[in-house]
Amino acid sequence: MNDTDLLSTKQCAYCHKLKPLTEFRRRTGKRSKGQSRRGACRECRKQRETLNIKLTANPLLVKLDTIQTHQITLLERPKEGKPSSAAASSGQSNPNRRVRGLEQRRKRPHSQGTKLNPEDPTQLIPSTKGMILMRGHSDKGRRWHQEIDLALAIILVREHAAIVVNRRTIRRLYSNKDFRAYILARDNYTCYFCGAYGDTIDHLLPRAKGGHTTPDNCVCACTLCNQTKADKSVEDFMGRI
Repeated sequence: MNDTDLLSTKQCAYCHKLKPLTEFRRRTGKRSKGQSRRGACRECRKQRETLNIKLTANPLLVKLDTIQTHQITLLERPKEGKPSSAAASSGQSNPNRRVRGLEQRRKRPHSQGTKLNPEDPTQLIPSTKGMILMRGHSDKGRRWHQEIDLALAIILVREHAAIVVNRRTIRRLYSNKDFRAYILARDNYTCYFCGAYGDTIDHLLPRAKGGHTTPDNCVCACTLCNQTKADKSVEDFMGRI
């Protein structure tokens, strides 16, 4: 085969046969050259288009055997390029090996990541800015979101005010109205300090000293105890009663 024959022929990317350039479609576009042709010959392209039409028209009726047969015929066609190392060592090719591998990949279930514990804040990973996304809903049911520090997110999860959604997001469990109703119902409308009837909420660790509005830090209190305690700690206030 001389240089002239090489310029007028091309090897198909699918059947690996040397065919004239007229058997290949021209490439289009700004970067394509005058003699630039596509990789698949017209015969292989027609077979692939026929298979795609069948799959698109009625995918339920196309059996796996039809696809395997088409793949095996493509694999069994003689290759004029370099032989694979397995074929060179054994002296013969095994086209079923590749098809069997495709079947195993199809049947293999998708690997699921480890399931997160919604009450474990050590799983949280902050963003590059050191923030965690917190989501919640208002009293009217409208959704909201904001970014908070990692330290605050850990406190909210540990004190049962939020749960871990994913490694970068937590969700606030209660709206303001729902949280007040939950604390009063949990404490049975009884003041934590004096035992009288209570209908307000007080922080055991005052917010002025770093406390947060969480179920572990809030209790039911009567109006008198709530106003008298103010920003005092529980020990100081109980010592004066």
